[in-house]
Amino acid sequence: MEKTKVLFICVHNSARSQMAEAFLNQLAGDRFEAESAGLEPGTLNPLVVKAMAEIGIDISAKETRSAFDLLRRGEWYGWVITVCDESQAERCPIFPGAGRRDHWSFPDPAAFAGSEEEKLEQVRRLRDLIAAKVRAWLSSPH
Repeated sequence: MEKTKVLFICVHNSARSQMAEAFLNQLAGDRFEAESAGLEPGTLNPLVVKAMAEIGIDISAKETRSAFDLLRRGEWYGWVITVCDESQAERCPIFPGAGRRDHWSFPDPAAFAGSEEEKLEQVRRLRDLIAAKVRAWLSSPH
C-alpha cells in the first residue's frame, strides 16, 4: 500500500512544521510520509531541537526547506497542512500541489519571550500540543 504524502508548512520551517513532520513520521510512518517546508526557510530553532531530543526524537540534522522548491519540482501531496498562527495566517502559504488541505494554528516559538528556560518551557508546551494534534488527526477519518 502506497503511503499518503503529507506536507506541513509554516513560515520558516524552523519549528512547528518540523515538529509536526517528526511526530507524524514517528506515529504513523507506515501509512504516511511526512515532509515539511517554509516560505522563508531559516535555521532550526535550537530550543525546538532540544525539546524534541528530550522525548527521544532527534531533528538536529534536519535542514529547512523552501515550499517553493518543492512546488518547482512538481511535488504532489495527499495533504498539505499549514501550522502558522492566526496572526500570521496571511503569510502562511497556499500550496497548489495538494489533494486536501487543513490548517492548525500554533504560536511561533520565535516570538516566545522570557529567559532561555522560560522559552524552553513554552516550546515544550507547543511540542506537546503539536503531538496531541497529530494524534487527534490520525484518529479522525481521512
